[in-house]
Parts: sequence; structure tokens; C-alpha cells
Amino acid sequence: MKRQIFKRYEQNQPMLLPPSLEEMIPEGHLVRVVNEMIEGLDIEALEQKYKGGGTSAYHPRMLLKVIVYAYTQRAFSSRRIAKELRENVN
Repeated sequence: MKRQIFKRYEQNQPMLLPPSLEEMIPEGHLVRVVNEMIEGLDIEALEQKYKGGGTSAYHPRMLLKVIVYAYTQRAFSSRRIAKELRENVN
């Protein structure tokens, strides 16, 4: 009988260094295109709509990127978008 050899498997193995999100997203990925596009937009009018006060808000540029990318992935509901943000690096 031939002995099977498996690669080492340790589910809770710690990482030496945390992975860089930049390294985890492939070059040319759509999320990079959306990022570059939104970075090039003048969103001053959008920023002026924020009234301020209370706790700090997420940056409108980041939120716009999330919405645009989510829509390209056919994620239209806020619950689905929140789930994708928790589970998907892109």
C-alpha cells in the first residue's frame, strides 16, 4: 500500500506579517479601475453636503467607491453590500 503524503495543514497558523491588501488585489482588477476613477473626481460639492457634528463620518470618496464597485458586482441592497465588505477583500 502506497503511503499518502499531504502538505502541512494548520488552520490556526499565525502569520509572520499581516498581508498587505495591495498585494491581495490583482493588477488590472476592476476595483483598481473604480479606485482610480473615483480618485480623479472632484467631489467638493458632495463634501459640502456633510453638516458635521456628532461622531466622525466615513469619507465620502470611500463610500462612493464602495457604492460604484458594489453596483458593478450587482450588489444593490445595503445588506448585501455590507456582507461583501466584511467578506471580500476587493
